[in-house]
Amino acid sequence: MAFLHRKQLVFDAKPQSSDPLFAKKLQELIGGQYGEMTIFMQYLFQGWNTRGKHEKYKDLIMDTGTEEIGHVELLATMVARLLDGAPVEEQEKAAKDPVIEAVLGGMNPQHAIVAGMGAMPADSNGNRWTADYIIASGNLMADFRANLNAESQGRLQAARLYEMTDDPGVKEMLSYLIARDTMHQNQWIAALQELAEEEGGIIVPTTVKEDKEAEGFSHQLFNYSEGEESREGSWATGASPDGKQFEYVDHPKIVGGPLELKPAPAALHNTPPPKK
Repeated sequence: MAFLHRKQLVFDAKPQSSDPLFAKKLQELIGGQYGEMTIFMQYLFQGWNTRGKHEKYKDLIMDTGTEEIGHVELLATMVARLLDGAPVEEQEKAAKDPVIEAVLGGMNPQHAIVAGMGAMPADSNGNRWTADYIIASGNLMADFRANLNAESQGRLQAARLYEMTDDPGVKEMLSYLIARDTMHQNQWIAALQELAEEEGGIIVPTTVKEDKEAEGFSHQLFNYSEGEESREGSWATGASPDGKQFEYVDHPKIVGGPLELKPAPAALHNTPPPKK
């Protein structure tokens, strides 16, 4: 497989004016935990790690992962455009001029000092993106659920940012990303449903047999908190999604023994056990 860069953005939107503060906020959609860098890396590694006869799923993952690279480029370009014209040379006057202070007060100085008025692989607080965010387990059902969560969080953050700006160009770009996140949530839900039918179950992993589960714990909702409101949900009584029966257990019995650990070796100098 080869990646080819086309000198064209996936969507055309330009800000009406510079806004370095919003450029800082927009960084969350690039390098945050649920930003597009996480999403495209997660999808690509899931695709590369897909084994066996799962070509339709691998193709879906790679289609979407490659699309998300374009979303990073779209956002990075918007950040750079929002930084155009930012009066960075006026920072020394900021304390004296309330107008300039309002513009620069929330600006990420690294946009000027480190990135030369460009986007960075970082979140809205300047924390660098980390691969710790990505999930690629080798189990497609588990991964698709992680993808659904990621797209849900990404759409939520894009929607919140949409409400934080009045710039029509920025809103137009965010509207596009929100729409694509709608599609991606729908596709992972559909893929999960199809996988469940093919695998014969919805609990991950589907290959673990019931005789390996401790009896009396797999479908019981334990009331471990004050109140009984949780018993009103469909998860407390009736049929479970995997075809079994839910059971609500009020004040479940504690079946384990006392919490007691053996003394540590003397060389570790822990607190010695009491003398008899």
